[in-house]
Amino acid sequence: MSQLAFDDETGKQLEALYRTGDARRRRRLVRAALGAAPGERILDVGCGSGFYCAELLEEVGRDGSIFGVDSSPQMLGLAAKRCEGRDNVAFAEADATALPVEDAGFDAALCVQVLEYMPDVSAVLAELHRALRPGGRVVVWDVDWSTVSWHSSDTERMQRVLEAWDEHLVHRSLPRTLARALRAAGFADVAMEAHSFATADFDPDTYGAANVPLIGKFVAGHNGVTKDEATAWMDEQRELGKRDEFYFACVQFCFRATRP
Repeated sequence: MSQLAFDDETGKQLEALYRTGDARRRRRLVRAALGAAPGERILDVGCGSGFYCAELLEEVGRDGSIFGVDSSPQMLGLAAKRCEGRDNVAFAEADATALPVEDAGFDAALCVQVLEYMPDVSAVLAELHRALRPGGRVVVWDVDWSTVSWHSSDTERMQRVLEAWDEHLVHRSLPRTLARALRAAGFADVAMEAHSFATADFDPDTYGAANVPLIGKFVAGHNGVTKDEATAWMDEQRELGKRDEFYFACVQFCFRATRP
């Protein structure tokens, strides 16, 4: 397995991806599930380039605060720039299994599309549990990549591309076991909602189309996919879009729970 390198180039691609309509829709769903209130202290584990932090600052107001943690200094640099000028937000470079925070210090926490990359999911959930005050809320969002349905005229190549993309993950279908893992970590009131991200248009504002360049860059050299094949796959997806034959669908899962 070789995970995505969150370098400057990948950071630029993710910045573009996070500005798409589907990404904005996902952030709305996450924020609604979290239900941040004025004055609350929120922890964002795997904050990336800080989109959630910036938006949650508006919800917690001047009396609240946001603390973002990420393992990538490049992502944290983008997050700090995005939240520049706000004195009630702070960031730290750290692993999600060893959060640099005090016990029971937060009213709520979010962890969006992070756990599928973590070898020790239970350790991350234990840290989230530790960081929340009694009654505190957590929202965890991850993708079940086995639900991906993607049209191609070359089904064999598409299968190899998807299997190569799976190599950037630790857990391909983490949502299947997340409810159990949350309960084992001590969380209560565990609830799950499924959200479809699907399109029949090659619209760069959609999750499927926006991911094509990111996936194409990664899969070259993985699972026997050559650079030429990765390029041909990307070209085919764009051509399918021009012919109104593009199709992509996947299911993403939002889990809510509380610390008793």
